[in-house]
Amino acid sequence: MSRFDALFEDEDDILGGSPVSRYWDIHDQLSKDLIRDEFDKIVERLVALEGLLSENHDYESIDDLVTSYCATNYANMDEFKKSTYMDLAGKLIYRLND
Repeated sequence: MSRFDALFEDEDDILGGSPVSRYWDIHDQLSKDLIRDEFDKIVERLVALEGLLSENHDYESIDDLVTSYCATNYANMDEFKKSTYMDLAGKLIYRLND
């Protein structure tokens, strides 16, 4: 169970729209500098995760590992993505005051 399950019980809840559309609505309210900074944080996290994977796997196989994981965990991937979008949206909301 993800930490944002209650928000997904009804796609048309009070917040309106899907987690993806909520994220992009918030995203569109930020300045380009904040958007670039947040994107850089996402890339940094991706690089760190790839670095962790590379400790036990060669870099050439990382894409295959990710593809395999997505295929194996297909039933949960949609919920994982929704939670991630909501987490990223929360970070963007926090940045709106910058």
